[in-house]
Amino acid sequence: MIRRSAVSLLLGSSALWGASSFHQAHAASASDAQQIQALQREMQEMRREMSGQISVLRQRLVRAEARNTPAANAAQARRVAASRGEPLPDSYARDIHIGGDSGTGTGMGSLMKRADLGTPPSDRGVTSSWESFRAATEKEEALHMGGMMVGFPGGRPTISSDDGMYAMSIGLAFHEDIGGFMGMSPRAGEKKGDYEGLTENARRLRIPISFRYKNWIANITPDFGSSNADGSATLYEANLNYAGFHNTVITAGYFQPRVTEEDSESSNEFEMMERPAITDIVRNIAAGDARMSVGALHYGKRWWIAGYLTGQSYGKRAAGYDSQTGGTFRVAGRPYMSKDIDVHVGVSAISAFKVAQATASDDRSATFAEQPEVDLTTTKLLSATVGNVGSIWSAGPELGFRWKRLVLKGEYYNIGVTRGNNSSASAADQGTVNFTGYYGAANYTIFGKPRSYNIKEGAFAAPGVDHAFDPANGYWGALEVSARYSVTDLNSNLNSANAIRGGQQTVWSAGLNWYPNRHFRFMLDFNHFIVSDDSKASSGSTSLYDIMGRHGNSVAGRIQAAF
Repeated sequence: MIRRSAVSLLLGSSALWGASSFHQAHAASASDAQQIQALQREMQEMRREMSGQISVLRQRLVRAEARNTPAANAAQARRVAASRGEPLPDSYARDIHIGGDSGTGTGMGSLMKRADLGTPPSDRGVTSSWESFRAATEKEEALHMGGMMVGFPGGRPTISSDDGMYAMSIGLAFHEDIGGFMGMSPRAGEKKGDYEGLTENARRLRIPISFRYKNWIANITPDFGSSNADGSATLYEANLNYAGFHNTVITAGYFQPRVTEEDSESSNEFEMMERPAITDIVRNIAAGDARMSVGALHYGKRWWIAGYLTGQSYGKRAAGYDSQTGGTFRVAGRPYMSKDIDVHVGVSAISAFKVAQATASDDRSATFAEQPEVDLTTTKLLSATVGNVGSIWSAGPELGFRWKRLVLKGEYYNIGVTRGNNSSASAADQGTVNFTGYYGAANYTIFGKPRSYNIKEGAFAAPGVDHAFDPANGYWGALEVSARYSVTDLNSNLNSANAIRGGQQTVWSAGLNWYPNRHFRFMLDFNHFIVSDDSKASSGSTSLYDIMGRHGNSVAGRIQAAF
């Protein structure tokens, strides 16, 4: 009995111990499975992180390989030599590609190495394609951190994602003018006008801000200079651009539609401080700064074409009255080009289909006026007001020629004003009105890279600085001399009842421009102007600035910074 009981007790205890061991093993197995699942999740997470790091490293490797070329190595050697104040070996000279034909290479890398390199950045917002932007970013020194990139593509401070998909850049166009007039003493019966012996003006103070998502770019550019009104602020541009089509930019918003060769150039590239009077008058018919516009431009190695539908300028909308509508068109090309020669031909046309209504009488009028090609005065000796306007148009040819360091160019424009249907208008406000104007200019680069043809503007670009200012090593930047002759005639139908006597202005100009580097420029201009206008005397006006014509001189300088 006792043995049987002991055996039973022993068997029962064994069974209980076995059951307990089974439960413990099962629990341990479940715990191990959870740990294994946790480890698997951790490994997957590590694998994803490593894949991302490998992708970033692969991109950096591609950039390093792209930079590891003879030209890139030579560029690095030049930078090292410059930082140490050492002269550059002659062998490096052939590796320097400053200015030149922006876009004649066979690939995007070649194009971006030559496009605008060494010339001042534009005074406008960015409109390059995503592909061009990435290529420009790759060839510049940049800081990469946490998937972001900070660099200076095109000389403009830019923050972007590593792939360039998102980007924001900020620029600067700063023009400070100082100078005055000579020989402007009034004669009997005249007022002197705003012709100071010494004065200054913040001609432009633009801050282009660009936001990019792939090929979509939004530009906002305030201007704190605003022509001759020192101290006032306005808007230069606020627009949306799409650059996804090859060599094409589609734009909508407040914009400066490109019309005439001079107007297609950035103000940072002008030969003289101001445009010729006739081109300023023509562009303001239905274009000019901050004009509401919808249109596009397209360019190639040999051609350039653009067209825009336009409305009012920013801040010019008159509530309750009709706004202006108009359009612009320009086509240009290079029928012949070589290393030493560029031939430019083109035509520009502009029209205000309907000018703005300013009063309830619907007697629409237009004023054509311009300073003597220097914006240090608010007095305009050249001025004509036309009443009962139906529409305004202008058209004319443009020609240009470059031979090595010499650039010659000129334009001619006719302006036509058709009258409206105002039956109560006087005889003086009837009949078609025609004005004309033209200019011829010459430019020669004394040292530095000479002016070249910019296919993106269909115009001539500024000189390039192949060596920044460093007199200790014999580098002085770039220097050019310019001369221009321009005539603008705002007289029409002089021997009839509907005569318009706005005057004829002739300006002889000469200028000197020095670029110590691509970001700064110093300009000096001399103008001699002759204005013939007896309309104010004959009309008995109390604002008599001249009676039988007037002439004078101006000397002005400009300090320019461009980023």
